[in-house]
Amino acid sequence: MKPGPFRNRYCRPIENQTRARRSGRRAVLKAVAATATAATLLLCPAPAQDTAPFSAELTIRADRPGETINRNIYGHFAEHLGRCIYEGIWVGEGSPIPNTRGIRNDVVAALRNLDIPVLRWPGGCFADEYHWRDGIGPRDQRPKRINTHWGGVIETNHFGTHEFMDLCEMIGADAYVCGNVGSGTPEEMMEWVEYMTSDSQSTLAELRRRNGRDKPWKLPYFGVGNESWGCGGSMRPEYYADQFRRYATFVKNYPGNRVQKIACGANSEDYRWTEVLMSQAARQMQGLSLHYYTVPTGNWGRKGSATQFGEDQWHSTLLRTLRIDEMILKHASIMDKYDPQKRVSLIVDEWGAWYDPEPGSNPGFLYQQNSLRDAIVAAVNLNIFNRHADRVKMANIAQTINVLQAMILTEKEKMILTPTYHVFEMYKVHQGATSVPVELTAPEYRLGDAAVPALHASASRDVSGAIHLSIANLEPNRPAKVAARITGSKAGKIAGRVLTAQAMNAINTFDGPDAVKPAPFQDARIEGDSITLALPAKSVVVLAIH
Repeated sequence: MKPGPFRNRYCRPIENQTRARRSGRRAVLKAVAATATAATLLLCPAPAQDTAPFSAELTIRADRPGETINRNIYGHFAEHLGRCIYEGIWVGEGSPIPNTRGIRNDVVAALRNLDIPVLRWPGGCFADEYHWRDGIGPRDQRPKRINTHWGGVIETNHFGTHEFMDLCEMIGADAYVCGNVGSGTPEEMMEWVEYMTSDSQSTLAELRRRNGRDKPWKLPYFGVGNESWGCGGSMRPEYYADQFRRYATFVKNYPGNRVQKIACGANSEDYRWTEVLMSQAARQMQGLSLHYYTVPTGNWGRKGSATQFGEDQWHSTLLRTLRIDEMILKHASIMDKYDPQKRVSLIVDEWGAWYDPEPGSNPGFLYQQNSLRDAIVAAVNLNIFNRHADRVKMANIAQTINVLQAMILTEKEKMILTPTYHVFEMYKVHQGATSVPVELTAPEYRLGDAAVPALHASASRDVSGAIHLSIANLEPNRPAKVAARITGSKAGKIAGRVLTAQAMNAINTFDGPDAVKPAPFQDARIEGDSITLALPAKSVVVLAIH
């Protein structure tokens, strides 16, 4: 781990994950069999550790304000997958777990605390098999379907349009609904939008009223299909571009509501998909999605454990998660060619870390624990999105509860907040603020022949004039001494919080829910025009500078 100079540069991993991503879901059943073997491999002795502090320099360029950071960058995603909806959000009105109209009160309170701006639903792959009429009307009369994508379990449809919109209103989030292109029709999509948003006396609006909702809901965002290159229909980009233009035509704007239509975008590094969609359908869309998951090993059959890992997979996870920065740059460059005014937003509506499922869990439920490593992953990605605020206008981490890189884990009546939750809560100060460039000179964190930046940061300025700096120390063993300064402003006082733990795989459990949680950050000093920071190893720090 010999340090070297590192300035605004990331190493590229060798392998291309695009083809593996497409077959990843088909490898779910194989993953459980591999879990025990992978865990054994990950428990090998760690190499000798260098624990000496390293030095870095940081400049916050308050004299060069950038774009507004769209608060939707801090969005979330809830799919009918595993225990995300059922048990995680919905317990039913007759449950002994405290609830309001069937939705868990503890979960609502936790999500409200994050100031979630937007929530994506019902999928994911589930969206292209979902027929919205199954999820309205008396619950005991709703049809039961097989969830063929996720575990083959019965979908009761007890959580449908009314329940989702109720949840959005409870937590104060905008609705982002994904429509069914894969197995649905333009007529079905058109009628769903009318049902949700029309205030007329039409048959569909009257049906909504009979089902308990008088006034229409606001529907700011509608996704026209999901992963149409894979589980949403295995389409070629040329074919999907035509399908998008067709379906989007029938996503109507009724009085009082204007829908932003989001097209299915690329799988990670599929730049040709972006080229075709932008050249053939940019005029019909307001957003183009991008999906990228961080897989520690790069092997979708043996992704790696969420908790049993050494420094090799700590490093490889960070190396791979940093790749999204280059992907955004390249996709945005293609979008700029066809849309120099940046009218079409880049929507990263699925992202996060994806590991092998927890031993003993249903492999189709994608349940995984959440460690300090995930907190660093979240911080790095949010920093990247903040820095690309000119084009990235929404991002939705996968997923909200009990699935993949979740905010919340539940077990019957119990609920815990994950390290990722705490990063989102600390970073919410950036929502709607003005991006401020950060110039950072720091060593590389090197392991073998691969390197990542030892530090990763972003900054913003809110309407009160306060500057918020978020900085992650990716080094698992070495603290950082940072000499910082601000151009175009002066620091009068500084305060903040830090998220760290003794072990890189520290987690919160139902018996120990507070093992990883934020604490006051005491190691910031203002000395004249300079600020000195002493950052712990493997930490996330968010500072408010007034």
